[in-house]
Amino acid sequence: MKGWIYGLYAVILAIVSIFTGEIVTFIMLGFILISLLNIHSTLKEILKVNKEKID
Repeated sequence: MKGWIYGLYAVILAIVSIFTGEIVTFIMLGFILISLLNIHSTLKEILKVNKEKID
């Protein structure tokens, strides 16, 4: 469900970047978003493993 929300954010940012001429900024924000999503998924996996160790 969250995947389409991220897609919507990307489309909105793309439209804004086309109108403002900031294509490079859009690309950099995309890289940052991908990095943050990878960090988030890794932290969720670590939390899941730690919860299993406690139980």
